Amino acid sequence: GNVRDWLYVLDHCEGVRAALERGRPGETYNIGGNSERKNIDLVGTLCGLLDELRPRRSGRYAQLICFVADRPGHDRRYAIDASKMRGELGWQPAESFETGLRKTVQWYLENL
Repeated sequence: GNVRDWLYVLDHCEGVRAALERGRPGETYNIGGNSERKNIDLVGTLCGLLDELRPRRSGRYAQLICFVADRPGHDRRYAIDASKMRGELGWQPAESFETGLRKTVQWYLENL
């Protein structure tokens, strides 16, 4: 049930650049993807991408999912309000959750 806001790494870099170049000194800017997902949903999407891009010899990646005990004090939700980035700096992510995740998986498959 844990929820996180997901953002493609190059979008994050562009958000940092926008804050450095157009932000006001001393201000705080939250860089977010406006793309909250449950961790288990992210894992399911990752498994589906791997099934498509690098299928296993037997079975699907989702069959490998196993649950472990959560660490004490682990936050159930990390939320980011990036409206200040959009409103003051005109920044928003270029990638959707789906396109950014696909690019990330493809990069790892090609580079590891």
